[in-house]
Amino acid sequence: MIEEGSKSSKSMVEKRQLFMEMRAQNFDVIRLSTYRTACKLRFVQKRCNLHLVDVWNMIEAFRDNGLSTLDHNVEINVSRLETILSSIFYQLNKRLPTTHQINVDQSIGLLLNFIVATYDSEGHGKLTVFAMKAMLATMCGGKILDKLRYIFSQISDSNGVMVFAKFDQFLREVLKLPTAVFEGPSFGYTEHSVRTCFPQQKILLNTFLDVLMADPPPQCLVWLPLMHRLANVENVFHPVECSYCQSESMMGFRYRCQQCHGYQLCQSCFWRGHASGPHSNQHQMKEHSSWKSPAKKLSHAISKSLGCMPMGEPPHPVFPEAAERPQDLAHTTTLESPSRLDEEHRLIARYAARLAAEASNSTQCPPTDLSFNFDANKQQRQLIAELENKNREILQEIQRLRLEHEQASQPTPEKAQQNPTLLAELRLLRHRKDELERRMSALQESRRELMVQLEGLMRLLKDEEQKQAVQTGSSPHSSPSHSASCTMPMPIRSTSAGSTPTHTPQDCLARVGDDVLDAFSQGVPRNLRNDLLVAADSITNTMSSLVKELHSVDDGLEDEERNMRNGREKVSSLKHSGKRHSTPSF
Repeated sequence: MIEEGSKSSKSMVEKRQLFMEMRAQNFDVIRLSTYRTACKLRFVQKRCNLHLVDVWNMIEAFRDNGLSTLDHNVEINVSRLETILSSIFYQLNKRLPTTHQINVDQSIGLLLNFIVATYDSEGHGKLTVFAMKAMLATMCGGKILDKLRYIFSQISDSNGVMVFAKFDQFLREVLKLPTAVFEGPSFGYTEHSVRTCFPQQKILLNTFLDVLMADPPPQCLVWLPLMHRLANVENVFHPVECSYCQSESMMGFRYRCQQCHGYQLCQSCFWRGHASGPHSNQHQMKEHSSWKSPAKKLSHAISKSLGCMPMGEPPHPVFPEAAERPQDLAHTTTLESPSRLDEEHRLIARYAARLAAEASNSTQCPPTDLSFNFDANKQQRQLIAELENKNREILQEIQRLRLEHEQASQPTPEKAQQNPTLLAELRLLRHRKDELERRMSALQESRRELMVQLEGLMRLLKDEEQKQAVQTGSSPHSSPSHSASCTMPMPIRSTSAGSTPTHTPQDCLARVGDDVLDAFSQGVPRNLRNDLLVAADSITNTMSSLVKELHSVDDGLEDEERNMRNGREKVSSLKHSGKRHSTPSF
């Protein structure tokens, strides 16, 4: 008992799922019942993936499941209906690419519950074959012209004349669709619906198509062509600003007021009755399903005014008035009937007679015409053969170029073996060079600091000499004015990696200033001067060794780059020599 209760509750949830999703779309805010009904039925069509199934696929499914030979009033149960829907959607998945596969079980469940809720509201568990055909043929994808032709084949007699009782039955079944989406008060069935659609007595196929595809169509079926127009304009882009919501572009329908100049609304604002400024909802609006630039409009108007194009195109092609029922495809199951065989024999005899007449006419032609036709045919055949040979050569050349491009784009074994080692060595050398440059920068900074300290020591020595001179009363070698004019040494700039420093100890002392040279040239204590000279020599030797090491790194980098360049040239020469041997001659 618990399991049965859970199953029934799950079934109720599945039946209500589609309607709950439809209500979440908030279609009821659309003020016009025609657009509201078309939007709801379009949502059901897309949610159940019926828009991916053509009417011809539906006819094929009816034939495969044996429905083409059944009477319209035969009832089928829900399990057989589920089998038919399964064949429809499984065949659909076979036609779709693997990246666009649908959820077959979900589509079957949603559509089955919608059909049962629409045509079996009392819960009998059965529905007629005609009701199922009418519903699926109306809600599937494809062109409206093909749908109406198939529907007419189901409601007409053997002479190709519409039976009013069958059309009345069709209206009863198809108008249950707006009722299922809660639009029954606007598009419900009435007893006068048939006569309001066709007041004539004899209705043939072209008349049937003229009435249902007219603008506007019959009021009870006005939502049917609108649903197809909605499907055609879902991805149409209009680069126009909406006059109400100020959106810079529109998708879908575009509505232009016939009274307010330049006033245009998107489909969302028009459906909801929005208006602004002097515009009113009572103004006449023109619906546009495409965008044309002003230049294209002007050329279209000029062509139309000059008579270069027809003023109006017929809504559908004119079909023969004889009874034609190719949409049912029932003939595929009755090929062995005697009437069918007799008809095939008559067709064969007719074609044989036509071929014999053409042959007799051709024998009566003058010989010059025959020779001319023969020569023309021969020239055409030769031209075709030449074009085919040229096309074959072009294809071969394209194939050859494609192979060469693939070979050139793929790495060769020599590159794969040599490049990693060479690149690794280059990285190590560059890393070593960077370390040496950093070390050289540090040594230059130490050298600068030592030179600054050397200058300070020179000043101390000079001050000491001045004091001794004052005490002894002798004149110093350098006057105070001379010491005051002594300038500080300029900071030594760092040497770039590509330059070679050639500073000697005398150059370093010369950069310190004249006071330092004067101090060393006088009688300075021997040990202090020697220490300073030793320090300067050590700095210079260190800089020289660092420069030599940098030179060795640069030479190594140049050797490695030269080796890599030679290797590339060898590989390129080998590749070109191989191409010369493998290139075909034409």
